[in-house]
Amino acid sequence: MFTVSINAACIQMEVEHCSKTDNITKALSMAEKAVSSGADLIVLPEVFSTGFCYEGISDLAEEAPFPTISKFIGFSKIKECAVIGSIIEAQFQEGIPVFYNMCFCVEHGKLAGIYRKCHLFRQEKNYFAAGSSMHPLFLKSYGLNIGLEICYELRFPEVARKLVLEGADLLVTVAQFPNPRKHIWRTLALARSIENQIPHIACNMVGSSPASSFFGGSIIIDAAGDVLVEADGDECIIMHAIDTENTNKVRRDIPVYSDRRAELY
Repeated sequence: MFTVSINAACIQMEVEHCSKTDNITKALSMAEKAVSSGADLIVLPEVFSTGFCYEGISDLAEEAPFPTISKFIGFSKIKECAVIGSIIEAQFQEGIPVFYNMCFCVEHGKLAGIYRKCHLFRQEKNYFAAGSSMHPLFLKSYGLNIGLEICYELRFPEVARKLVLEGADLLVTVAQFPNPRKHIWRTLALARSIENQIPHIACNMVGSSPASSFFGGSIIIDAAGDVLVEADGDECIIMHAIDTENTNKVRRDIPVYSDRRAELY
């Protein structure tokens, strides 16, 4: 693995239910602060622009070319950075809307790629269609492959392992992980990093929605499973440099990948 160093930031924000304009304004403002502090890569929580606004999903969901993503494409061009987040996407099939929980990644004024959540949790199944593919996205400006997963998918070790085996250099989880599951969130975030020997940015929200409250606890972890920085339960920005040379060292010291018995599993 070649060496890449990048300053990564997670924006742990309170998402106002169904308030797209206010949420986007806040996200852009906090992203501006992150860039001013030296961030190259900015991660936002799951459906940060709307929350799970099921009652307004038809009005708030976006079709291509995605106005919210376009704002962050413009931001990333001006600020020469990358941004990852998740919004509600609408597609029309024979005039009937189909909605997805869609994660996007933009860099330096371009859309690097999207990922549609494949594992839906409880009520999501009543409103969203499930994605059907997952592959790392390449950030050309940084020479970095990003493995994306969304919230509930943190519970599926197969997701992270597949992404890493396909070349992901960094795992990013965007989430609305609710109370009272803080110990589960932290344990799984660490486990996905340790078992795959990969740095991990897990970005959660704070505040509340009509159905849940959220503890925050966003965390950036290195490839050895060491916590680089961790948030509490307040709205904040956490940031830390991620250096893939550390990943190389971890994998040399403990050669998990060469010791795997793939023929058995």
